[in-house]
Amino acid sequence: MYAILKREITAFFVSPIGYLVIGLFLVVTGLFLWVFEGPFNIADTGFADLAPFFLLAPWVFVFLIPAVTMRSFSDEQKAGTLELLLTKPITTLQLTLGKYLGALTLIVIALIPTLIYVVAIYQLGNPVGNLDVGVTIGSYIGLLLLSASFTAIGVYASTLSDNQIVAFIIAVFLCFLLYFGFEGFANYNLLGSADAFIQNLGMQAHYDSISRGVIDTRDIIYFISIIIVFIFLTVQRLQKMR
Repeated sequence: MYAILKREITAFFVSPIGYLVIGLFLVVTGLFLWVFEGPFNIADTGFADLAPFFLLAPWVFVFLIPAVTMRSFSDEQKAGTLELLLTKPITTLQLTLGKYLGALTLIVIALIPTLIYVVAIYQLGNPVGNLDVGVTIGSYIGLLLLSASFTAIGVYASTLSDNQIVAFIIAVFLCFLLYFGFEGFANYNLLGSADAFIQNLGMQAHYDSISRGVIDTRDIIYFISIIIVFIFLTVQRLQKMR
């Protein structure tokens, strides 16, 4: 598994992919938070608060993470190297985890420079340091769990086609559906008391809950369950390919 993990991380940074992903994430979030006028611009809100970043980041990740994971297995299938990997003395679970952790590591590396935003908001506060640390930490934990879930979905989607673009589209659709789909459907209030249940099936409700600074075990279990389910589906898909 560690050999696969090392191979994935090396592949990201030997090619421009890793630098492009990190740069694109920082440029897009930076422009929306500090340059472009609109609801995400921190200066326009008048509050020294990182809430706009944590509202914007999931929508960027809905597209960025599938772009990272689309090559995980689809590229191996197209190149004909997947069969070789499946004959190696590693289990399909180890292969899946190696690919998964490699992609997730890149996303975590992309998040680390955003700590600069925390420092900036800390200095912009009136008085200096007027920042809700608990909410900020909770929001980062929620974003990490959301990223881990999107990555698991993206890795699974990459097993469904040997075409990277198809894998990307499937992953974007699944991420969007699980993040916003249930929330959007529940907002129509079609099912009465069942709407709250439908809403809680989606990621956004649990992400918002953690982002308030309240670490509820039910939210943690939800995200871990999503990760386990899609890793399990990936393993099952690979076993069928043996």
